[in-house]
Amino acid sequence: MSKFESIIAPLIERFIAFKTASDHWNKSSYEPNILLFDRYCKRNYPNDSALSQEMVDGWCQQRETESGNSCRQRIYVVATFIKYLRSRKLTTVDPPYLPPFIKTGYIPHAFSKEELHRFFDACDNITGNRTREQRIRKITLPVFFRLLYSSGIRTTEARLLRVQDVDLKAGVLDIKLTKGYNQHYVVLHDTMLLLMRKYDEAINRVFPGRIYFFPSRTNSYHTRQWVQVNFQKLWKSVNTSYATAYELRHSYAIANINQWINCGMEFNTKFLYLSKSMGHSVFESTKYYYSLVPGLADIIQQNTNMSFEAIIPDINNDNDEKTE
Repeated sequence: MSKFESIIAPLIERFIAFKTASDHWNKSSYEPNILLFDRYCKRNYPNDSALSQEMVDGWCQQRETESGNSCRQRIYVVATFIKYLRSRKLTTVDPPYLPPFIKTGYIPHAFSKEELHRFFDACDNITGNRTREQRIRKITLPVFFRLLYSSGIRTTEARLLRVQDVDLKAGVLDIKLTKGYNQHYVVLHDTMLLLMRKYDEAINRVFPGRIYFFPSRTNSYHTRQWVQVNFQKLWKSVNTSYATAYELRHSYAIANINQWINCGMEFNTKFLYLSKSMGHSVFESTKYYYSLVPGLADIIQQNTNMSFEAIIPDINNDNDEKTE
């Protein structure tokens, strides 16, 4: 029996099937909101025979308790659903207006070598081995967080990484379940590849024939909360500053850019490679990291004087890079 109950339930199921087949359905973030939309339509329009503009506008209108960013996150899947229907001539309803992403002034934490050393040391010394959950945590976390740190992939990309998308012979990740439609490839560092191979052997003894590379205790993928809770628990056990797991991605970008000082025209090529490996659809998303690189902006300004602003403009993070 379908979990969707409104008049548009068959269309929602068709939409989800399409997204799932094309590897672009995030069940944990998209499904709850489209389920709420379905319930809203059933409750408020029980006698309607088709999707209407009134249904969409009523649900997608920004609420008094919402910020623009929160509203955007809530209605994004409905906007995508409407565009899907329109492209197949299944509706004439207009998609809702998506509030623009508003930069919040968020500044990622700049990790020190000492902080990272303490953090990964904590990962390597996780206690508890009695329950299945404890064994998975002990095996997985040291590898999971090192993968984020060494590859710059998003936390959601690591969570949803499947066994079939990890080439442990060539050392290449095929990132399919990602933000937007930006499928891309990531080449692992040799040391990370060796660690991934050892992890694969260990986790196979717990979950033979698993689907996800980092399986949960139910042999599914880990939740966003699992990442957040475990990172905070380990981080706070050895450090006093505030940081998040997603900031390991920022650290990866910054560490790379910091190595390119005095590399001349080769800088542009390296920057392009970095942008592609991080799954950015536009160059501006990667340019955002310029403002985060400690000392680099000062060095560029010192050597370029008045032309600094032309080289490094004030980049607003319009592409919502601060996301899982």
